[in-house]
Amino acid sequence: MRGFSPSGIAVDNTAMPVDLVGQIEHITYTSEETGYTIARVKVEGRPDPITVVGGLLAPTPGEVLRMTGEWVRHPKYGEQFRVEQYQSSIPATADGIRIYLGSGMIKGLGPVMARRIVKKFGRDTLEIIEGAIERLAEVEGIGKKRIAMIKAAWDDQKEIRDVMIFLQSHGVSSGYATKIFKRYGNRSIAVVKQNPYRLASDIFGIGFKTADRIAQQLGFLPDSELRVAAGILYVLDLLSGDGHVYAPREHLVAECRKVLNIDHENVLKALDKLITERRIVLEDIEKNKGSAGQKESAVYLTHFFVCETGLAERLKFLRTAPRSLRPVRVEDALAWVQKRLAIGLAEKQVSAVRAALTEKVLVITGGPGTGKTTIINAVLQIFTRMGVRVLMAAPTGRAAKRMSEACGHAARTVHRLLEYSLAKGGFQRDENDPLRCDLLVIDEASMIDTVLMYHLLKAVPEGATFLLVGDVNQLPSVGAGNVLKDIIDSGITAVVELSEIFRQARHSRIVVNAHRINSGLMPEWAPASSVFPALSDFYFIQQDDPEKVLDIILELAKERIPRRFGLDPFDDIQVLTPMHRGVIGADNLNRRLQETLNPDRDLIRRGDRELRLHDKVMQIKNNYDKDVFNGDIGRVSRIDPSGQEVVIRFEDQAVTYAFSELDEIILAYAISVHKSQGSEYPAVIIPVTTQHFLLLQRNLMYTAVTRGRRLVVMVGTRKALAIAVGNAEPHRRYTRLRDRLTSADF
Repeated sequence: MRGFSPSGIAVDNTAMPVDLVGQIEHITYTSEETGYTIARVKVEGRPDPITVVGGLLAPTPGEVLRMTGEWVRHPKYGEQFRVEQYQSSIPATADGIRIYLGSGMIKGLGPVMARRIVKKFGRDTLEIIEGAIERLAEVEGIGKKRIAMIKAAWDDQKEIRDVMIFLQSHGVSSGYATKIFKRYGNRSIAVVKQNPYRLASDIFGIGFKTADRIAQQLGFLPDSELRVAAGILYVLDLLSGDGHVYAPREHLVAECRKVLNIDHENVLKALDKLITERRIVLEDIEKNKGSAGQKESAVYLTHFFVCETGLAERLKFLRTAPRSLRPVRVEDALAWVQKRLAIGLAEKQVSAVRAALTEKVLVITGGPGTGKTTIINAVLQIFTRMGVRVLMAAPTGRAAKRMSEACGHAARTVHRLLEYSLAKGGFQRDENDPLRCDLLVIDEASMIDTVLMYHLLKAVPEGATFLLVGDVNQLPSVGAGNVLKDIIDSGITAVVELSEIFRQARHSRIVVNAHRINSGLMPEWAPASSVFPALSDFYFIQQDDPEKVLDIILELAKERIPRRFGLDPFDDIQVLTPMHRGVIGADNLNRRLQETLNPDRDLIRRGDRELRLHDKVMQIKNNYDKDVFNGDIGRVSRIDPSGQEVVIRFEDQAVTYAFSELDEIILAYAISVHKSQGSEYPAVIIPVTTQHFLLLQRNLMYTAVTRGRRLVVMVGTRKALAIAVGNAEPHRRYTRLRDRLTSADF
C-alpha cells in the first residue's frame, strides 16, 4: 500500500527494509541540531550517486555508510533513500580515502595535499600514516613540520577512536564525537552511558533532541527520570529563548507532554524531583491582582529565579543608599554646562540633567532625535568638572564604540566592564569587588536581559549614581526578561521620557518615520524608481511576490544603492528581516546574497553551509576565550584548509577559528531584527511581507527602521506594513520583576 508522508513524500507502507552500502560524495544539507541530512552517496552496483535522507548527524565526505532504510519518492526531487539505521566506517577505496583525508578530519591536510598523498600511496595511505608516517616526505610539498602536524592530528584521532566507534554505533557523528571527547576526555563513554542528556547542556551544537536520540539508542525508556527531567529543563530553556523568565506551571506541563509524549503524572513527578534538587524553583503567585484565592504557580530555572529576585533587591537598595557625591548647586551646574556646550537645553533635557544630579538611579528613555546623547554629554561635563570617577558601557561592542565617538569618553561592553573571565569562573566585579566609579552610564539599556542586569547591579558601588539610557519602545532584550520596561513601569525610580524631535533631526525622514510608526501612523516615503530620482533617506518599494522581493533586495544591495549613494555592499548595507525561514528569511537571503556579492571565492563547506573568503559573518554565542560575543560582525580574512583554520577580522581584532568551531559563526549579509539591536548601519534594507505575519509587530518595525543611519529602504506590501504598524501588542513575556520592585514585602 502506497501512502504519503506529511512532507508529501510517497512511501510504500508494505515494503521490506533495504540494506545499502555506499560512500558519501557530497553533503547537500545537514542540521546540526536534529541531524537531518541530505547527501549524495555512491552506492555499490549503481552507476550514479543516489540521494540519501535521514538522521546522519553531520557525516563526513568519504565515510562509508552501511545503511538500512527504504526507497521513497519526493514529489519535486524524485527517488530518495530514507535511512532508518546506519553504521559508519573509514573508507577502503583510494578515492574514498582522498575525500576522507581532505574533508577536514586531519589538521595539516586539505583537499590538494590529500590528493597528492593518495596518488602516491593509493589504498595503502591510511596504513602509511599509521605505521610509517615519515614516508609522507616522499610527497611533494610535505616537509618535517607538516608531517609533525599530521602525526599529532592523527594521534589525537587514535585517542578518540574508541569513543568515536562507540558513539557512531549509537548514531553520533565524528564531528560531535570530537567535541564530546574534548569535554569529557577518557570519561566520555562512561558519561554518555550514565546520562546522555548531559550532552544537551554541555556540548554546543547538541540539543535535547539529539541527546534524546542517543539515549534511545542506549536503551533509555521514554518515561525514564533522566529523560523527563532533561525534557523539562529543555522546555524551560526554549521558553527563556522566547524571552520568558519563568513558565506558568500548567503551561510548562502541557508543553513537556507534547515534547516528551508522556503522561501528566510523569511530568509532575519529575518536576518535584527537580525542585528537591534545587534545579528549578516553584513560586505561587496571584493570577490576577486583587482576585483573592486565584493562584498560579511560576516555574523558574534556578539561576533565573536568583537573578530576578537579586536584581529587584539590589535596585531597591541602590535607590535608597547614600550618595558618595558631594552636594552640588544644581541650577549653577545647569547654567554652566549650557554655556560650556554652547547650547540651550530643552525643558525635558533640563529635567533629565537635574535628575542625574539629585537621584541615585535614573532612567532616560526616548526615540531617535530626542536628544539622549546631548543629555549624556551634559551630565558627563558636570561630573567631570566635579572631579569624580565616571564609567560608561553598552551591551554590544558596536554600541559602546558609538557611545565613545558621540561622547568623547571611553566606553566598554558590559561584559568587559565586569571583567568576565571563563577561566576564573565568571564576572570578576561584584558586591565584593565593585566598580570604581561615582557615575555609571549604561546606553542601549533595553538590550540588557535579567541575568546581565543582575550581575551589573551587583557591581555598582553603593554610593554611585546609576544612569540607564535607552529606548523602551524598541524590541526587548534577546535574553529573558523585559528589564527596562519593568523598571519604568514599576515607578520606583526617576524616569525622564523624551518625545520632542529636535530641529536638526526633523530633516531626517528616518527619524520622523520612526516616531510615526511608534505612534501607530504609517510612514511617509519618497517614490523609488529604478534610479532613485529624488535623493531621500527613506523609500518604500511595492512588491507582492516574495520571489520578486528577493530579486529586488539582491539588486539593491549589489547595484542600485552602491551606485546611487556610494555605499559599500559589505560594510555599509545591512539587510534586516523579521524571520529566519522562507524565501525572504535570513537563511535564504544569506545564501542568495553570498552568491550575488561574493561569488567564486576560496571556500570551505561545513554541512550545508559554504564559508567563503571575504564573507560577512556574525558570532552567535559569547566566546570569552576569543573575546568575541553574540552579535559581533566580522569578515573572513583567511581560510587555511591544511591547518584547518579560518581567520575572521572583527572591528579591532583578528580571531582564529578551528574548523570544528565554525558552528559559532553564521553568514551576516542578512540578519534578524533582534540581532541588529545596539547597532547602526549606513543603510538598511527591510523586507515587509505577509509571509512574516506572526512577526509583524510595531516595536519590531520601529527597531528595524531606527537601525538605519543614512538610508532605509523597505520592500514589500503596504498591507504588511499597515499590519505591523497597527499591531502594538507585543508577545507577552513571563517576568515578575515589576511586581517584585513594587512589592513592599519583597
